[in-house]
Amino acid sequence: MQWSEAVAVLGGTSDAWPRLRARYAEPHRRYHTLTHAAAVARDSAWLAEGLGDTDRAIVAVAAWTHDVVYDAKPGEDERASAAWARDALEGVAEAHVERVEGLILTTIGHDAPPDDPLATALLDADLAVLGAPPDQYAAYADGVRQEYAKYPDDVWREGRIAVLERLLSRPLYRSEAARTRWANAAESNLTTELTHWRGERTDHR
Repeated sequence: MQWSEAVAVLGGTSDAWPRLRARYAEPHRRYHTLTHAAAVARDSAWLAEGLGDTDRAIVAVAAWTHDVVYDAKPGEDERASAAWARDALEGVAEAHVERVEGLILTTIGHDAPPDDPLATALLDADLAVLGAPPDQYAAYADGVRQEYAKYPDDVWREGRIAVLERLLSRPLYRSEAARTRWANAAESNLTTELTHWRGERTDHR
């Protein structure tokens, strides 16, 4: 669901699309761009097909705004994005605004109650890139590295190893649909990258 359609379903009266698009076009972004937000909106819409119009619109708005503030500051970025979404949703009922904010905040730890279908759609879609073809996954990993360019290679390597190990230590996807579509490829991609960084660690000892 496109941004304007989703906001209209929720009764919104202001169009923040130009500001949203400008945010995602910031020059320091390499992966967390409008292309990523559009992919999450697309994949979350697929995962939310069985929900009602209002719920699907809430998921769409959360998808479009979940990384609208991105300065490579985990936790801070998501909270700032949730605040940005609140400001952008003029005319939308408070209950819907709070739901959008809550969904964005679940992306901090990628955790939410297992029976929350809206969070499931958003969180699984946000990790869809992990199950992309290897060349697309490599482009994602390189883009994220460029976004964290302020960190030297050794610091990045250890941090990335920790992230990859954490991802591989638990189920990546909450829904059966997402697991069927992405889980096997995601495990392969993550394992390949982890092997690379562990090799780099060994080479630098």
